[in-house]
Amino acid sequence: MKIQIKATNLDLTQALTNYIFDKIGPLEKLLSRLDEKGVAAAWVEVGRTTKHHKQGDVFRAECNLKLPGKLIRAEHEEWDVRRCIDEIKYELHRQIKKYNERIRVQDSRGKELIRKFKGK
Repeated sequence: MKIQIKATNLDLTQALTNYIFDKIGPLEKLLSRLDEKGVAAAWVEVGRTTKHHKQGDVFRAECNLKLPGKLIRAEHEEWDVRRCIDEIKYELHRQIKKYNERIRVQDSRGKELIRKFKGK
């Protein structure tokens, strides 16, 4: 799975980049069955919502995960950028499990629908 990171109104440090890869990267295990061709891609955007506030929901994280036949999206605002990343990871995990269950239900009905999702 390819992961692309964009920072808005925020310095993207190496520690933050590593944190994003450590949290979003393991989601690839849930997609191993679908990502045989390497078509899954994640776009992560982190940033500050305002430049002048110091308290409240200042940081924002958003992730778009492109899967065969589906775009999964999660976003969160929090006082800490790392907590935002954690929350989008949980939301993506939940949505990927739901997506995989839907694929399994179709698998029992017929292999043609699965081939269509995989692009074969």
